[in-house]
Amino acid sequence: MKTLQDFNFNAKKAIIRVDFNVPLDDNFNVTDANRIEAAKPTIDKILADGGSVILMSHLGRPKGKEDRFSLRHIVSECSEILGVEVQFAADCRGEIAQRAAQGLKQGDVLLLENLRFYAEEEAGDENFAKELASLGDIYVNDAFGTAHRAHASTTIIAKFFEDKKCFGMLLAKEIDSLNRVLNNSVKPVTAVLGGSKVSSKITVIENILDKVDHMIIGGGMTFTFIKAQGGKIGSSICEDDKQELALEILRLAKEKNVQIHIPVDAVVADAFANDANTKVVGVHEIPDGWQGLDVGPKSLADFKEVIMNSKTILWNGPLGVFEMENFAKGTIELGNFIAEATAKGAFSLVGGGDSVAAVKQFGLEEKMSYVSTGGGAMLEMLEGKTLPGIAAILN
Repeated sequence: MKTLQDFNFNAKKAIIRVDFNVPLDDNFNVTDANRIEAAKPTIDKILADGGSVILMSHLGRPKGKEDRFSLRHIVSECSEILGVEVQFAADCRGEIAQRAAQGLKQGDVLLLENLRFYAEEEAGDENFAKELASLGDIYVNDAFGTAHRAHASTTIIAKFFEDKKCFGMLLAKEIDSLNRVLNNSVKPVTAVLGGSKVSSKITVIENILDKVDHMIIGGGMTFTFIKAQGGKIGSSICEDDKQELALEILRLAKEKNVQIHIPVDAVVADAFANDANTKVVGVHEIPDGWQGLDVGPKSLADFKEVIMNSKTILWNGPLGVFEMENFAKGTIELGNFIAEATAKGAFSLVGGGDSVAAVKQFGLEEKMSYVSTGGGAMLEMLEGKTLPGIAAILN
């Protein structure tokens, strides 16, 4: 695959699809600049070569041109992080964008207005993509978070660049990290799948059963498996229509010699609230009116042994309702186990919105080998799908 290292950007204008869809507070201040920081190495390399940069991104889900979704709100934050005064074009197409792009000198950075101010972006409109393409000499896709969308700026634009297109450093690292887990892993490989629903993870489970040695199942998904096996789950979350599927997963895993680890105990509460009454019970015998909101100590001891003996670890989804302090212990402890295994040489990949939020919240981000920036995109790659934004560069 072509990356930045395959090009010298001297006197070239690189048009880069970045993912600057960052959260803003009521005063339009950026509250989490991680996505801007993640794009910096790619931009730095192009500028160091003597090139100039045109950044294009979306922000939020605007209906037409809405000022609250204007990328002008993030210009000062971009300038500060990149160490360059970022210019802003008040449109991403037409005369304003053309004039701004034409005026760029070596070392300049230009940010275009929100792509989604135009319906043509999400529609994957070819003429819109062609207009964007006309602004630059080389196309760089560095937006993993949108690589699963066949939008004008992520996929269609690539056809106007033939051999002058490549992955940015962030996107290349995402692909490499997922390949390390799915195709080039060091065994034993363990996948930790949490979250509330079996249905949202079924294709992931089916795709990775051939690639893992152990699978830890946690979160609300647990109770669909427990009920399917005849356990009493009280008022715990459960997908009744997925019980047969849960049993089929267990059967398939046994056939493929994959060890499935399901919690044996749970922290249960008499209400879905942080201040509810709690106790620890066997996961097969949750009393009526009580619900499982975290894994118990015996389960954590079991999980620790599996994690510490793993050489490759994929973590997607929390083990409990970590947003409530009293039900966060399982997720925190799991994060600590993975951090410890990583320090001892295991490769750990964390992905999916809730897992990423958890490692950030509990200060574990730096202790993982790689934390993915794309929730939906990562899930689709784990499901074995080819992402259109990646295929467009490879073709």
